[in-house]
This record gives sequence, C-alpha cells and structure tokens, in this order.
Amino acid sequence: MENTQIKQKSRKRNENDIVKVAVAYGDGIGPEIMDATLRILDAAGANIKPERIDIGEKVYLSGNSAGIEKSAWETINQNKIILKAPITTPQGKGYKSLNVTLRKSLGLFANVRPVSAYAPYVETNFPEMDVVIVRENEEDLYAGIEHQQTQDVVQCLKLITRPGCEKIVRYAFEYAKAYGRKKVTCMVKDNIMKLTDGLFHNVFKEIALEYPEIESNSEIIDIASARLAAHPERYDVVVTSNLYGDIISDIAAEIAGSVGMCGSANIGSNVAMFEAIHGSAPDIAGQKIANPSGLLNAAILMLSHLGKTEIADTIKNAWLKTLEDGYHTADVYQANLSKEKVSTSKFADMVIKNLGEKPTKLPLSKLSSGKGEIVIPEYVRKEEKQELVGVDVFINWKGNNPKIIGDALSSLDSFKMKLKMITNRGVKVYPNGLPETYCTDHWRCRFVDAECKTEGQTVYNVIEFEKVIALLSKLHSEGFEVIKTENLYEFDGKRAFSLGQGE
Repeated sequence: MENTQIKQKSRKRNENDIVKVAVAYGDGIGPEIMDATLRILDAAGANIKPERIDIGEKVYLSGNSAGIEKSAWETINQNKIILKAPITTPQGKGYKSLNVTLRKSLGLFANVRPVSAYAPYVETNFPEMDVVIVRENEEDLYAGIEHQQTQDVVQCLKLITRPGCEKIVRYAFEYAKAYGRKKVTCMVKDNIMKLTDGLFHNVFKEIALEYPEIESNSEIIDIASARLAAHPERYDVVVTSNLYGDIISDIAAEIAGSVGMCGSANIGSNVAMFEAIHGSAPDIAGQKIANPSGLLNAAILMLSHLGKTEIADTIKNAWLKTLEDGYHTADVYQANLSKEKVSTSKFADMVIKNLGEKPTKLPLSKLSSGKGEIVIPEYVRKEEKQELVGVDVFINWKGNNPKIIGDALSSLDSFKMKLKMITNRGVKVYPNGLPETYCTDHWRCRFVDAECKTEGQTVYNVIEFEKVIALLSKLHSEGFEVIKTENLYEFDGKRAFSLGQGE
C-alpha cells in the first residue's frame, strides 16, 4: 500500500512557510471535526493560518440562495486554498448545491480520492485495497440544467466536453506516472450514450497512447462498479465522469471500512479545495463522537499539495499509530480489538501525543518521497468542418397514436424539408413503430432535406438554417406546439447525433 501526494509547481513551498487558508467550519459535525483537525495541524507545526469563511446552511437560511457571501469569495480568491468541513444544503425551495457551485466556479476540475484499507483496525473484507478515484468535477449531469418540457416529461442535460475529458484523463495518467501507479482504468457507459460517454472513452484511448509504460483498460460502469465492490484489489487508478465518480467514490470508501475515514482533494489550475467525503451528519452533531479522520486526511492532502510533505508524513504516521494503539471513535470501534472508544477531542489528543511516532504494522506514510509534478497543458481546439444536415423538433402533443401526428407532419408543406422519423422517449414510433410502445406527450420529430435519401443507410444533405426557420414557422402556423429544437450536425463528414432506437 502506498500513500500518494498531490503536488503542482504553483504550490511548492518550504515546510516553514506560513500559509493562509480559507477555512469553512461547515454544518452539523463540521465545527467539531474542524476544531480537532486544526489543533493537530497546529501541534505539528504546519504553520497554517486559518481565515474563517461562513458558508452553508446558516448563509442559505439568512436569505442568500447561493449559500456563500461575497466576503467568502474574496478570501478564497486571495488565499487560493480552502479547507472545508461538510455543509448542509437545505432541502426544497430550489437551493443549489454549494459544493457543486464551488467546484465549478473555481475550476476545480479534478476530484481525487485515495482510498486505502486500514485493516484490522478499521474493519473491512478487503485488507489489500489501495485505489485512487480520479473524478471529473465540473460537467456531466452536474451542470444541473433541467427543464419540464411537457406535463409528463422533464429533461436533464448531460454535458461532456472535449476540454473537460482531456484535462481529467491526462490528470489521471500524470498522477499515476508521478506516484508510481501501474494502471489506469476508465469507467464509462458508451454502449448506450455513444456520443457523451463515447467522447470520454475516445479521449481516454487517445491519451493512453502517450503513456505506454502505464497499463490502461476500459470497463462499462455498471459491471465495473460491481467488480470494484467485489474485487477492489484489482484496481489502481480509476478515472471517470462526474456522476459515476460520485457513486464509485462512496462505494470504494464504504468497502474500505468507513466513509468517515476518507479525505479528498479538488484540484484546479489556480485554486484547490480539500474536504472530507462524508456529509454533515446532523443526527450526531454536538454529541462529540464524530470521527475527524476524513477531514484530517483531507488536511494531509492539503499539506502535501502545499509542499509541506514532511509535516504531512508526521501527521499521517501519528494518525496511523493512533489507529494501531486502539483509540477509536464510535464509527470504527470494535469491542474485540479497540482499546478505548474515544470522543472527537480525545482522538485528536491521541494523534497529537503520537506526533513523531510511527506505525509498526500499517504502512508508513511516504508523501515526502513523491516524485514529479502534475502539469496539465492548455487545451488546443482542433478545427473541424461543421455542417447542418437536419433538425430534431420536439412537439408537445396529447395524442397517443403516432400515425396521426406522423401523417400530419409528413403531409406538411414546408420549404424543402421532410419528416424522417418520430421517436417517443427515444424509441422510433413512426414510420413502422410497434403498437406496444408506450407513448407520452413528448415527440421528437426528425426533419431532413427533402431530397435526402432515407432508404437504407441515410446519406444526409447539407441544408441552410433558413430551412429550419421556415419549418418552425410552418409548424407554428399549423398549430403544433414546438417545445425544443436540436440542430443535427456532421463534423468532418461524421454524423454527430444519435439515431433513434429502432431507426
């Protein structure tokens, strides 16, 4: 098992440098575990100067729907480093997740979660587990772009970009290279989402060729999640998109023994944020029993990122020694193994007492032996020829017989455009749909050039946008309710839109 270090050129500092850090105490158990963590950092001589920022539930409930004040943004922009305890987003009333806001607004594109087993001191079935999850942090479904389009249908847009894919995939390989990791696994679902997940997978294969010394492979996310849960020792570094990464990060942390043990790093070009991966646990807030280990491990990643690797090793080794000594908080306490069930504060006291000590059974922390730095190059866009070849028009229609709407649209006298097909919930229902297919009030109607050959494999003709405008005008005049359109493009002659199921 190997500890890992996150380090960038812009963050190299001497061990004794005083570093100002924006510190968010969070909600629920946040203040308790933050106090414990900062006491340990101070005792270890980390020379961290906390500058408190108020974010989270109290800010939301004060009437600020963003959950963060302007003054907090100013402190973050000055310090460039955030240590954050878990926060609570109030349910309902349209509150947006502040965690997502911070990651996206600050360009924190890489979420890095090292997950190791600490058996037998933390109970697990996988004592050899040592996995690093590298999760894309800015896009995918977490863009949060949702609409209700009809009475029956709501939509969420999944946005995957080439720049985002290139940054996160390259980060995963650079991480593996810098820290002696042997393998990078890509997890996607491109057998279904051929364009979005297909782009992520294609970028992975392209970039993997630049790292022949590192083994690479790809797996479909559903079976990969099952395999990770059953055989985590088979994985080394995993790179994936935002939603999948969120799910498998928690799977990995849970099977390692406890979500409460893991810290994470959110890395951007100019700012970095470090946090525990667990929530604010309001049900145990104030009981003084919370485990500060997740936030402490996040702080250790922060020290490593800042170049304070020797102090990071000192704290990590003291923490490992405390686990070995059997001083455990309630969440990992084992009656047949633990020496004492301790409070949050007492656990911090024991870590402080062990500063300078080293574990004898668990592997030593060796962050200071990390090699290399991770540098992600600027994205360079390649020019491609983009041509309009059709349009998908989404229509709100309360009928349930596809032939009625299909025949009406097929006979529409529109300027040099014709109906190619209609789908309902992605399945082709016209022409030649199956009567068993259930239809709702949301119809995707694909129009192409009137002279386009649609028998067999379609060969699309380039059209002018004015034809689309004329089509939409005609649909409106005929009483059809158009709720959305999507232009259909080819890039360098390659179709850049999905076919309907059964098309």
